[in-house]
Amino acid sequence: MITATQGAEVTSPCVTCGGALVRDVGQFIDRGQLRWSTEGQCPACPNAWCETGAGPTPQEIRQALLAEHGAVRLRLATEETSLVPVLRALREVSHLPLGEARLMAAELSGVGLVGTFVEMTYLAGELRQRSVATTLIPTSP
Repeated sequence: MITATQGAEVTSPCVTCGGALVRDVGQFIDRGQLRWSTEGQCPACPNAWCETGAGPTPQEIRQALLAEHGAVRLRLATEETSLVPVLRALREVSHLPLGEARLMAAELSGVGLVGTFVEMTYLAGELRQRSVATTLIPTSP
């Protein structure tokens, strides 16, 4: 089973008291699902919460992870890869129509798809289950 996790700490003004609200945000793979979480607490007041979800990660969390850790590029390991299993994986994982999956497959076989470490690890695992070899490459910040 594939595992990956990544987190970042974000500070913003507390909407309750104006103090410094500290939030831990993250993305992880749990039981074969891409998941996200956010947990916040203000040390100056009782404002605190925890929230998790499955599926697409909210942009605020994605941006915090990309700012903290940089992006990762996912590419097909060989040019001779059949695009049929790639298309199937992209359609199932991302719930895409065929046309959009074709565009993503072309990117994957060309310059590569870019996302967070966890997103690209998750997609690489889904492709690996369909015997598609990939390569993960950190991008420059």
